[in-house]
Amino acid sequence: MNIGNSRIGEGQPTYIIAEIGINHNGSMEIVKQLIEGAKKAGANAVKFQKRAPEKCVPKEQWNIQRDTPWGRISYIDYRRKIEFKFSQYQEIDDFCKNIRIDWTASCWDEDSVDFIEKFDPPFYKIASASLTDVPLLLRARATKIPVMISTGMSTMDEIVSAGKVLGTNDQCDVGRLLIAHSTSTYPCQLKELNLRMIKTLKEKFPGVPIGYSGHETGLAPSLAAIALGANFLERHITLDRAMWGTDQAASVELGGFERLVNNVRDIEKALGDGVKKVYQSEMGSRKKLRRARSA
Repeated sequence: MNIGNSRIGEGQPTYIIAEIGINHNGSMEIVKQLIEGAKKAGANAVKFQKRAPEKCVPKEQWNIQRDTPWGRISYIDYRRKIEFKFSQYQEIDDFCKNIRIDWTASCWDEDSVDFIEKFDPPFYKIASASLTDVPLLLRARATKIPVMISTGMSTMDEIVSAGKVLGTNDQCDVGRLLIAHSTSTYPCQLKELNLRMIKTLKEKFPGVPIGYSGHETGLAPSLAAIALGANFLERHITLDRAMWGTDQAASVELGGFERLVNNVRDIEKALGDGVKKVYQSEMGSRKKLRRARSA
C-alpha cells in the first residue's frame, strides 16, 4: 500500500508514526518542536487528534470543572481550547511539507473527516473508541483515502465488522485498510499488551498491513512488535512526560523516540529474509574451524 511517499506492507521498512495527539496543550510552539523532533528521529509521519467538541463530548460532561493549562474551566471549554483552527492546521501543513514529513489526524466525527480532508492527508486514523461508529467509518471510506483503525477495547467480531464497513462487497478492502493492534489503557501494563495479536490479525486479515499502536512505558514492547512482524508502529511523543495532560505518561520523550526509531531500523536489518546462507564473512572461520567427519 502507498502512504504518501512510502509503502507499507511485507518486505517494506516499518512506517513509523509519532503521535502528537493533544500533547501540544494548544501551543503551536510545542507542536513545531514535536514535529521537528519526530523528523530528526526518522519518523515517517506525525499524527494529531481532531474533534468537533460539541458532537464528541456528552452534554452531561460539558459543565464539569477541570484544572487545565488555562486555569479551572469547564470540560467543554477545555475541549474547545485544545482544538486547532483551520489557520493553525494550515500552518502545520506548511511546516510539515517544508521539512518533508507526512501528517494526519485521528478523526472522531464526520465533520472532522471533512475538515482534515481539505489537507489531503495520506491516510485517516480511526481511534479505538470509534471503531463501532459506523457513520464515521462510512464517511472515512467515502474519501477513498486509506484508513487505519486501532483495535483497543474491541472484540474480534467488532474488528471484523469495522473491516467489512471499510471494504467492499462485505469484504475488507486490502488496498485501503490498515489495522493496528492496541490496548486502550494509558499507560498499559505489560501483561495486557498481548503482542501475539499481531500474528493473529495477520492470519485473520491476509494482505492487510498490520501494525502496533503502543501506550506502554518503555521501548521494549514496541521493538518486540517489529520482531513479531508489525508493518507500522505508532507511539505518542512528548517534550516531557511530566507535562500536564492525560496522554503524557504513556508517551515517549524525543530522545527516547529517536532511540526507538534507530533500534527499529537495526531490527529490520537483523531479521533478514529467513533463507539460510553462508556469508562471505564466515568463510575464514569455516576454513579454519569446520570439522567434517564421517561415521
